Amino acid sequence: MSTSTPAIAIRDLVKRYAPAGGGEGKLALKGVSFDVPEGGIFGLLGPNGAGKSTLINILAGMVMKTSGSVDIWGFDIDRDQRNAKRAIGIVPQEIVFDPFFTPFEVLEIQAGLYGITKALRRSEDLLRAVHLADKRDAYARTLSGGMKRRLLIAKALVHRPPVLVLDEPTAGVDVELRRQLWELVGELNKEGATIVLTTHYLEEAEELCDRIAIINHGELITNKPTRELVGMAREKIIVLTLDRDVTELPSHPGFIKCVKTGERVLEITYDKDRANAGEIMSALQAQGFAIVDVTTREADLEDVFVSLTSAVRSAA
Repeated sequence: MSTSTPAIAIRDLVKRYAPAGGGEGKLALKGVSFDVPEGGIFGLLGPNGAGKSTLINILAGMVMKTSGSVDIWGFDIDRDQRNAKRAIGIVPQEIVFDPFFTPFEVLEIQAGLYGITKALRRSEDLLRAVHLADKRDAYARTLSGGMKRRLLIAKALVHRPPVLVLDEPTAGVDVELRRQLWELVGELNKEGATIVLTTHYLEEAEELCDRIAIINHGELITNKPTRELVGMAREKIIVLTLDRDVTELPSHPGFIKCVKTGERVLEITYDKDRANAGEIMSALQAQGFAIVDVTTREADLEDVFVSLTSAVRSAA
């Protein structure tokens, strides 16, 4: 595959579900277009009902699109369905395997479904890769939630897909298990897999993803490198502890909000396109305050996400 060819190319993707009792039916995807670059970790974010699951189910071949095109690793999902399916592994949000099989058996059965001969199967290697070698012969139902998540990842890798889609892989797991899964995703990416990650944990997307697309109400509202997306947040907060009680709130053209959070503490939100922290502090000193302590908080992905999705709701 050429390095100029995206791992996934989606063009004008539309999905309208058939109506239950007449009418036009629900329009879940409204002409979505974007590329997933090869070799990176791509975040697909959006609120509940945004269309993420519909899009993933189309990639997995479980939902038929209404119109548009999808190429996976250069294979059109309609014209070359077999190769398109072999090029992608899907890790679903739900735990889906027979609880009475062992992890080894789960992987062997999955390999058989893909027509992989016994000589070419790598079930033992995959169990080691997801740190489940010691659970090889335990019933799957006895595994912890985090172990089941890791087994699902191994199951999605049996046919060596170059693209791996993880749908809410850390939903419902504790902080330590989430960290372990983050590390596993990073390892898989370093080994060459292109990762598509959906998550409700925005700090997870910010830490892991090179690029992030956000969809809402079936429409793509942004698709940018993560650092550029975070940089879209114009607001910054500075917390100042002053040398005396504040009886009257100071003012400055760059202030968006100024709140007294203690007798001598101000929390100032300002537009970083119009002012910087030094100017804010100079303005307070010019108004007679001496500054005892300063802390700042940069806007993060959550701030951008809320801002973008709120704007779409308002426009709707």
